Amino acid sequence: MDEILHDVSMAHRIVIKVGTSTLTYDTGKMNLKRIDRLAMILSDLRNQGKEIILVSSGAQGIAMGKLGLSKKPDDIKGKQAIAAVGQCELMYLYDKVFSYYNNTVAQILLTREDIAIPRRKRNIQNTVTTLLEMGIIPVVNENDTVSFDEIEIGDNDTLSAVVADLVDADLLVLFSDIDGLYSEDPHKNKNAELLPVVYDIDKVRSLAGGAVTNRGTGGMVTKLDAAERATNAGIHMIIANGNNMDALYDILNAKPVGTLFVSKNFEQ
Repeated sequence: MDEILHDVSMAHRIVIKVGTSTLTYDTGKMNLKRIDRLAMILSDLRNQGKEIILVSSGAQGIAMGKLGLSKKPDDIKGKQAIAAVGQCELMYLYDKVFSYYNNTVAQILLTREDIAIPRRKRNIQNTVTTLLEMGIIPVVNENDTVSFDEIEIGDNDTLSAVVADLVDADLLVLFSDIDGLYSEDPHKNKNAELLPVVYDIDKVRSLAGGAVTNRGTGGMVTKLDAAERATNAGIHMIIANGNNMDALYDILNAKPVGTLFVSKNFEQ
């Protein structure tokens, strides 16, 4: 285990995904304290020389809070409209808080077509690489303002794994509203045990549940799908609790955090 943690701690290019439940309160309003802490830590890691890519959910959730909506619209055009409002609000906030810590962010919005079409894919890779070389933190989200069923990636757990693979990342960290993968549902069984490391995702598929909030999409199923994609691409992945952004420091100090899914390329 120590050898794996050491390998993870050496990660240079890191993709970090934060979900809607991490960025907002149950009211739908933005959790400013947590967003500020996220910006501070990512800026600090960037200042250390790490290459950071942030995959951020939250556009529709933030728009719901801003517009006073109790649930997402049922129709596609309504969802696209609130995404347009929320994306503007989210990037305005990121620009403001990262600037306070003397770091610059750039927005990249993707659809499945952007990944599937080779010319578009190369352009995305070139853009991200150039931004990282310039010391800029790319903020990636699905382009929900134009996405529909045929071209959407679907959820940001999947998107984060796609991005990590796309940019040849060393590590993917998914911040969620849970500590990691448990032996049983911890909400139903207080004796459920956190699994610190997973080598074979197929053996833990049965432990996955469904989506958990009205403000976001995905759940443990999508996280395991992301883990499978990342580890198959030679990337370590960690699920950690978004209530503790400082866990990033622990991860890079070779300390156990959440659940670590080990890259298929790791040689013990």
